[in-house]
Amino acid sequence: MQIGAAMFFTDYSIRADALARALEERGFESLWAPEHSHIPASRATPFPQGGDLPKKYYDVMDPFVSLSVAATVTRKLKVATGICLVVQRDPIQTAKLVASLDQVSNGRFMFGVGAGWNAEEMADHGTEFKTRFRLMAERIAAMKQIWTEEKAEFHGEFVNFPPLQTWPKPVQKPHPPVIVGGVFPHGARRALAFGNGWMPHVSRPQYGDVGDFLPRFRQMAAEAGRDPASVPVTAWAVPDDIDRLKRYRDLGVERSVVSLPSDPADKLLPTLDRWAGFIEQLKS
Repeated sequence: MQIGAAMFFTDYSIRADALARALEERGFESLWAPEHSHIPASRATPFPQGGDLPKKYYDVMDPFVSLSVAATVTRKLKVATGICLVVQRDPIQTAKLVASLDQVSNGRFMFGVGAGWNAEEMADHGTEFKTRFRLMAERIAAMKQIWTEEKAEFHGEFVNFPPLQTWPKPVQKPHPPVIVGGVFPHGARRALAFGNGWMPHVSRPQYGDVGDFLPRFRQMAAEAGRDPASVPVTAWAVPDDIDRLKRYRDLGVERSVVSLPSDPADKLLPTLDRWAGFIEQLKS
């Protein structure tokens, strides 16, 4: 099992290039950057993890900028959105961003996607909360056309464009892996419908333990005609618990991602050193 790390990059956290170097030096497999374009001043939607919305959600930088910086200073570390709010992004422009970052990283990009939870934030982008999942599926389908076709065209309920040409195309063929975040069973179904991986969140009370869902998820994959190996599982926001990590490894979870605080380097590096020890233990 691989270990990744996620951070809300801000103007007071460690820089993306410094964190990327530190992760690669310590054997981490990947770096993940989440996104929020903004947080509306008037918000009724509750924070899924409960309590007040942390400050880093207001302050987070654009993930494609942060990951581009990270990619240019590393050689092996994968870079990934975790997650990209595709329901708040234009699909033609986002397809170009994804392909460009895959080029800059020489094929090391993973496209973590989701529909999000903040209804007011979506509304500011013209997205209706009740139809967000259908919109997400269409935008990803449209982007796949752009990545793989010389002349792409798409006509759907939400996304419509005539034949167009745009480059670059991604390094990875047919495109970078689309890793779908979301709750079981609905998020799992979406991952099986149009994803190359499923990413459940382990620290939200409505999820339970990821390991409990894996047998049913693999059964769902077989019923959908998908090889479970083609839809690997990424456990998101795992605690620093080596016993749980070993359990996930033994259950066949491909990757676990730790959510790091938006701290400066001097506060964060001891945490990375502790996780480097976990990475070594997971090899045995």
